Amino acid sequence: MIYLTAALGTLMVIASICSGAPRAQDVVQPIWPTNEWQTSSPEEQGMEAKELAKVVDFGASRVLSSTGATPSSRLDSLLVVRHGKIVAEAYYAPYDAGIPHQVNSVTKAVISTLTAIASKDGLLDSPSHRVLDFFDRGSLANVDPRKEAITVQNLLDMTSGLAWMELGLEGTPNSSESEMWRSPDWVKFILDRPMSSAPGDEFNYNSGNQHLLSAILAKLTGMNTLEYAKAKLFGPLGINDLYWWHDPQGITIGGYGLFLQPRDMAKIGYLYLRNGVWEGKQLLSLAWIDKVNHATIDMHLQPGLRYSNCFWALPEMHVYMANGYRGQVIMVFPDLDVVAVTTGRANFSLNEIADLISRSVKSDTSLPADAASMKLLADKILDVSTEKPTEVGPTSKMAGIISGRAYRFPPNKTNVESLSLILTDPHPHYDIETYVQDTTKLGPKFTGPIGLDGLYRRGELTYQSVNNPFFTGSPRVHVVNAVKGTWVGDDTFVVDWRVLGLANSPEERWTLTFDGEKLNVRVNSGTGPEISVDGKTGA
Repeated sequence: MIYLTAALGTLMVIASICSGAPRAQDVVQPIWPTNEWQTSSPEEQGMEAKELAKVVDFGASRVLSSTGATPSSRLDSLLVVRHGKIVAEAYYAPYDAGIPHQVNSVTKAVISTLTAIASKDGLLDSPSHRVLDFFDRGSLANVDPRKEAITVQNLLDMTSGLAWMELGLEGTPNSSESEMWRSPDWVKFILDRPMSSAPGDEFNYNSGNQHLLSAILAKLTGMNTLEYAKAKLFGPLGINDLYWWHDPQGITIGGYGLFLQPRDMAKIGYLYLRNGVWEGKQLLSLAWIDKVNHATIDMHLQPGLRYSNCFWALPEMHVYMANGYRGQVIMVFPDLDVVAVTTGRANFSLNEIADLISRSVKSDTSLPADAASMKLLADKILDVSTEKPTEVGPTSKMAGIISGRAYRFPPNKTNVESLSLILTDPHPHYDIETYVQDTTKLGPKFTGPIGLDGLYRRGELTYQSVNNPFFTGSPRVHVVNAVKGTWVGDDTFVVDWRVLGLANSPEERWTLTFDGEKLNVRVNSGTGPEISVDGKTGA
């Protein structure tokens, strides 16, 4: 489902105010966005549009790419809800509404929420239940009294004591996480880890904790975690467009791997804002919500930052959040009746954006309509959603020569088996055939448009593998490729490639140099050494 642009929605809100539409705070019953979110002007919900415009600007800060590719916005999307209505919604070009987004460690908060549901439904007798009770102790390594003492609550709070080095830089080969990816049995790999401290003694960020929770949920419910989530969480909240990776055993990954649309992320925050109630049904216990809202575990990352039940918190600012790498955030402001969601491609200051959002709240009741501020916000949203063209060089005569030719490559790190550029067609596009991960067999084919005017062209939502050399069995995702290219000389064509919705995917730059029947492709992702591969036309 593609939503109307937020800018148009804002203008429609102004019209509704003038027609005397009912105010949100005049509605006694909570608004439930199960089927669709309602929208409103910020002023109608006691917020200032001009202050929210500053939040939109915050998301528009540019992130430079080491590849030389077009700098991208810090955020892909921003959404703010007050009193149950969307008051600001922005999508930063070339990302757009309707594209599921990789939410990274926001997944952990979803796993914890499912654990809370299982506890409330009586499937989990107590968070104090010892973890090894759910697994075969006899098959595990390094079992000692400390490992025997790990509880479900320790997993939820990142205090299990298991020795673990979380992935710091993407592709770091010596992290515990990358070792787990290469392991044929992720759960056993995690449980086999030695202990570095007694459970409860130290906070140590460890995505393996939540994967164990997912495995425990599967044992408690008799179904995989994704199916349980559809039945008990996503279904009741009206979340239908999602994807979630699983490990080699088919266990839904607990620490990351979930893809959601921003509006559906907001529903999860709204469930917490409404104290675990959805459409009159108590899905989460009040005690669970209270524990999240009053997090006490020091994360030792920055002053004041706390952790509880897979949620981050800034207690002095009265905000807690599900937080994922590179700007995937669901913020809950219980005192202000606000939920804010971001998806993005770069980390940012949680304090700064929380402060900007808090400052925009001026009243619990409606403020006077402010047409000038509304126009400012609408203009900002329209501006960030409108892509700005980059400079393009003159078309080389080589375009007519190479257009439509298929260049084939031996097995290589890009996994590209053949590449064709169709540049003289009224609708320029590319055709690519790939190898599967072992580079001995052909994999999927895909095609998509290329922008030759300095603007990205978005392809269709496609189902494709993510090229991750550390991952046993490349995960598959629904993504949208955005591609543009330009000639930088008589024989060199440069392609900028972005995968929309894939937060961890870099902005790749492909430099194609043509020499008769030969083609050299250099791929620079900015996260490792440049890859160079030579191909040629024909068999």
